[in-house]
Amino acid sequence: MRSFLTMLGIIIGVAAVIILVGLVNGQMSYMTESFSGMGTNQITVNLVNLSTRSVSADQMYEFYEDNEQYFGQMSPSVSVNGTVKSGNESLTSTSITGVSEEYLDLKSQELQAGRFIQYSDILSRQKVCVIGYYLANELYGGASKALGQTLKVNGQAYEIVGCVERQTSESDNVDEGGSDDFIYIPYTAAMKLSRNGTINNYIFTTKDTGNTETVKALFDAFLFPIFKNEDLYTVTAMSELLDSLNSMIAMMSMVLGGIAGISLLVAGVGVMNIMLVSVTERTREIGIRKSLGAKKRTIMQQFVIEAAVTSSLGGVIGIILGCVLTGAIGTLMGMTAVPTAGSILISFSVSVGIGLLFGYMPASRAARLNPIDALRSE
Repeated sequence: MRSFLTMLGIIIGVAAVIILVGLVNGQMSYMTESFSGMGTNQITVNLVNLSTRSVSADQMYEFYEDNEQYFGQMSPSVSVNGTVKSGNESLTSTSITGVSEEYLDLKSQELQAGRFIQYSDILSRQKVCVIGYYLANELYGGASKALGQTLKVNGQAYEIVGCVERQTSESDNVDEGGSDDFIYIPYTAAMKLSRNGTINNYIFTTKDTGNTETVKALFDAFLFPIFKNEDLYTVTAMSELLDSLNSMIAMMSMVLGGIAGISLLVAGVGVMNIMLVSVTERTREIGIRKSLGAKKRTIMQQFVIEAAVTSSLGGVIGIILGCVLTGAIGTLMGMTAVPTAGSILISFSVSVGIGLLFGYMPASRAARLNPIDALRSE
């Protein structure tokens, strides 16, 4: 029982290190995948257009064409607040966005049926739309059945010309207001629908995320002379947000790993205490062995090995427990959490090292005992 209680601290400490590092890495992978789905090569430009200082879509397209060596695609993004109706169905949580013909490729999405918005639709402000997976199935029973149907956005009828493939994974629910509940319309039609004469949001993709700083400098050189105030525009690179997020999560991982490491240190103190008690209880045995010719080195090795074995066994049990719980907790949290080889190796090495380090002092005390004094003890 005493040995088990000694190992318990080691078990908890090792398991805690493996679980915490596994969960943090799982969260990091989840966030990275989420950002990748949004496009790590995307740059979002938000403008505050004033009556005297503004940028038109034509000006932004001219900037895009002048610097096409840096950009992949570009699309205005006009959000529309409103209600979507189809027959007796009415939806208020559907995302309605005015976009260009490049938006589908920009978002790395695929069509399930039909076509996407075309340049001719934008020029003539055609009342056509492309809908998401949720609307296609919820309102019409499938993408093929949705094509050619008409739905109303804020009372204006739009013909469905295309349906986008499902964006969520098969294991996730497709709900109203989710990532599959959206409508794309030509941005010129969206401007008319929202009664907004200017566009405040643009999305670009870069050909190389390594050019992010150069591209942001180009935007500053283009926008600042027009707005003459940096507060009237923002240029946000998704790659920079992802880097900041990864740095923050890595810092969190180090902090949590440090906290778990403290529990291992406390467990080491427990190992030392138990070994000191063991030396006290076995003083007479040590005296007999020394009187029979046992050397100091032999006595020291005995107690150091006992401490190392106790810590190693606790480390092995902790690794098994940590690996099992990491996967189980990750599943409960809805993410994939896998124990890392680094956390297993480090935690086990530390547990063995703690056994050797904290077992040395009791072992040294046992080796220094005088055989005569040891034999007199009861």
